[in-house]
Amino acid sequence: MIDKISRYYSQKTVLVTGGTGFIGSNLVRMLLNIGTRRIIVLDNLVTSRRWNVPYDKKIIFIKGSVVEEKTLKKVFSYKPDIVFHLAAFCANQKSVEDPKEDLRVNGFGTLHICQFCIENKVDRLIYASAGCSIYGVSAPNPVKEDFPVSLIQETPYQITKLLGELYCNYFMTNYSLKVVTARFFNAYGPGEIPGYGRNVVSNFIYKAICGQNLPVMGTGRETRDFVYTEDLACAIIRCGYLDEAVNQIFNLSTGRQIEINYVADVIIDTVSRIFNKKRVKKYYIPLRKWDRLYRREASIDKARTILKYTPVMNFEQGIENTVYWFKENWERIIRDVKSINKNRKGWE
Repeated sequence: MIDKISRYYSQKTVLVTGGTGFIGSNLVRMLLNIGTRRIIVLDNLVTSRRWNVPYDKKIIFIKGSVVEEKTLKKVFSYKPDIVFHLAAFCANQKSVEDPKEDLRVNGFGTLHICQFCIENKVDRLIYASAGCSIYGVSAPNPVKEDFPVSLIQETPYQITKLLGELYCNYFMTNYSLKVVTARFFNAYGPGEIPGYGRNVVSNFIYKAICGQNLPVMGTGRETRDFVYTEDLACAIIRCGYLDEAVNQIFNLSTGRQIEINYVADVIIDTVSRIFNKKRVKKYYIPLRKWDRLYRREASIDKARTILKYTPVMNFEQGIENTVYWFKENWERIIRDVKSINKNRKGWE
């Protein structure tokens, strides 16, 4: 199947919104490696940087936002066949603090993308949704795609990621837009610059390297389903290729619960070994008011069956790979952490 996928993408122009983010950058690299004809990367560089994706003649980078009509006209002038819509206002806590911006980017931005896809006769749209969030706190584990999403959401981010699904469904039903909805769970891996509102893995690694103790929220026995970015990129690429994926929703994760205490312990051990540093410790802080999800695990049976998706990275090796990425890019990271978080003093 790999050869068939490569041949398919060798004839395609693809657009990746949010393409310099840590999920998007891994997707871009994989698309490049399999021989995709042309890759358009759209990103406003608010939480990421251009250096996170390769400089290659097949990659066209455009700085801008999914809410800017002028920018989208330029982007779609390259006539993408497939659109991977990963750009978003992330994440939960930031949406609580700025719900208007969250709605502007995640709501209006996704509507804009759908409209441009229809106007430019895009073959397929892959929409990145938030599986860890939109099912709600009462969903059983492992949660399946056919479990009704909750109408009681904890944050504006969860609301707008669900809103994006509804917009995609609207254009799918009324305009025959081919859509694949990919519900991501807790992604981690190389490529994420740490900072306020970023994911726990990258922030824990950064703090451990800096010799800071790790702030574990709640009891530390809370669980999430962590998925490595390369596994996720493989699944996303299959969403863009397989006809059976069209108009389907997929949970993309690993189907394994991992306690946050264990996440912190693995990071402490790995950073200490690779950076030859003294081990830091954990300490506990209260959960945020909106954070009521105690345990989460995804069912990936549907993705296994239709996408032939099999995550291969074990968590410990994934953390090691991510720590090595920090080591290789440390000077860039410490520089960009300061610029990205310049208005977030004390986030560390």
